[in-house]
Amino acid sequence: VLAREDLSKMNLLSGGQRVAFHSPCTLQHGLQLSGAVESVLQRLGFNLVAVDDAHLCCGSAGIYSLLQPGISQQLLRNKLANLQNKAPELIATANIGCQLHLATAASVPVKHWLVMVAECMPTYSGSST
Repeated sequence: VLAREDLSKMNLLSGGQRVAFHSPCTLQHGLQLSGAVESVLQRLGFNLVAVDDAHLCCGSAGIYSLLQPGISQQLLRNKLANLQNKAPELIATANIGCQLHLATAASVPVKHWLVMVAECMPTYSGSST
């Protein structure tokens, strides 16, 4: 929905925050929307840093982290090394499973991209209702 909108009217307060975006497998392969969220974030004023091997899985993959914990942890280490390589202020993703998995070992905050957008809105209260 946001990809088709005039985002200049949103008047967000992103402040050019440096963000590494993890595009989940569901977004890239399932929905085939590679680049869609990244484009919206850039248009909203976020400064996206390049991520090497961005197409690779983070190791969460539904219950993959439970059934293949060794491989899952290696994928997590590889993904975080690439996401954090350019010193972002935070990591964004579009999948709650990836978000929780990445947050277990990330050295910067990991957030869902829509939460980031909400936090930048001048009227955001931060309530958890």
